[in-house]
Amino acid sequence: MKIVYVAFRGHFSDSPRALYEALLAQGVDATHTWLSAPHTAATFPAEVETVTFGSPECIAALEGADLVISNDHIPLDWEKRPGTTYLQTWHGTMLKRIHNDVLWAPEGRLAYLDQDIARWDLLLSPNAVTTERLRKAFGYTGPIHETGLPRNDLLQSPDRDRLRAEARADLGVGEDQTVVLYTPTWRDDLVFEGSGERDFEFPIDLEEFGTRLGGDHVLLLRLHNMVMSRLEIAEGSAVRDVCSHPDIRDLYLAADLMVTDYSSTMFDFAITGRPMLFYTYDLDRYRDQLRGFYFDLAEVAPGPLVSTSSELVSAIADIDAVSAAHAERYARFRETFCHLEDGAATQRVLDLILPAAAASGQTTSTNPEGDDVRADR
Repeated sequence: MKIVYVAFRGHFSDSPRALYEALLAQGVDATHTWLSAPHTAATFPAEVETVTFGSPECIAALEGADLVISNDHIPLDWEKRPGTTYLQTWHGTMLKRIHNDVLWAPEGRLAYLDQDIARWDLLLSPNAVTTERLRKAFGYTGPIHETGLPRNDLLQSPDRDRLRAEARADLGVGEDQTVVLYTPTWRDDLVFEGSGERDFEFPIDLEEFGTRLGGDHVLLLRLHNMVMSRLEIAEGSAVRDVCSHPDIRDLYLAADLMVTDYSSTMFDFAITGRPMLFYTYDLDRYRDQLRGFYFDLAEVAPGPLVSTSSELVSAIADIDAVSAAHAERYARFRETFCHLEDGAATQRVLDLILPAAAASGQTTSTNPEGDDVRADR
């Protein structure tokens, strides 16, 4: 069996990585090929076979695969041969609207991505409330399986405390330091209409961060993959750039609290039970003009929404009291969005794809009618 993996157009990460590692551990007889990018090639383990995303070798690998596993659209021109199974894991629960549901998109972009959606055989959903949103947004008529996300199994692993210590050591973080992970999402207009030279302005007052919180607080910056290559951080800054870290799951483990805005990282980090703050300085514009939301963040968020850097630093400084005030909301958030994140998502997905991939030349759909398939069925 030939398996091709792609995460975020060339990263060694996310649910494709979790599935790859599980297939290796189970000794499945297969050849494994990853699609990499020039700026990510060095992050792949030496033993992993890679081809460059978009290259002729990449197209050949996709067209010769028995199983393709991706966590995002593959915006390339390739022909999926009969008998190939294409598993789309997607990359998270959505607050912000996607694909056909967005308020704005560049002309022709959605139509081009529809060609990739037409190739999908199986689509994963991280929880019950997301299933119909995925179906509607993508206009997808095939089976959707509510499994949870394989990438998050590590957060429920019995070894998570050891892995947390290792991740912090790798980052050079002391045991007595508080790690603040900042994961802002991207702004569509800056990416698609901007110059492309710089589309992220750091909105946190780093001088105030350092003065009020001191050296025992470390700020890790993890930009969205759409903009991480354009980051500029001044030498000597209090910010640690972790954009090139291979997999965000290690950063989730290392962090003591997370600051985000509208990113799907909020749903992953909630599994840890650690505090979250929402720095929503452009909330009205992002929600009402740029992207749109699937639900009211102010009503659902498991932490406070703050609009200025000063408010954010104050919340970090008083994080214990802030957490206590939002404990009930946090519990409801986890019940709604994390009910399948029990550490067994990877195995549930393997149970789906291995029979399908083995049935070469036959239909790859486990549910020809296209009905949603719940994990407990």
